[in-house]
Amino acid sequence: MELLVASAIGVLTAAGIYLVLRLRTFPVILGMSLLTYAVNVFLFASGRLTVGAPPILTDGATTYTDPLPQALVLTAIVISFGMTAVVVMISLGAYLGSDDDHVDDPAEPKGSEADQ
Repeated sequence: MELLVASAIGVLTAAGIYLVLRLRTFPVILGMSLLTYAVNVFLFASGRLTVGAPPILTDGATTYTDPLPQALVLTAIVISFGMTAVVVMISLGAYLGSDDDHVDDPAEPKGSEADQ
């Protein structure tokens, strides 16, 4: 099971990095989303979650689940949603301003405006 979770984290991270390095804004947004999913799965896996166990130790329970990774993942989900909304608005503004969705536009030569 550990190999499956580690492979899933690796695939999500690799695909996210590949998409972030693209030159269009939509793949960059998808890549950032995949990277946040990889971080969330990593946080869950690092917490050694126990299936079917309560998050706090009660009288009838013999085992319990650590609630800290769950709280960290919930916080990471909220932060990634806000970050995705900001990046979408920035990319939409850049697209509407220049009619192109390239992440890095080529710079103009330094002497081009002075020559005209």
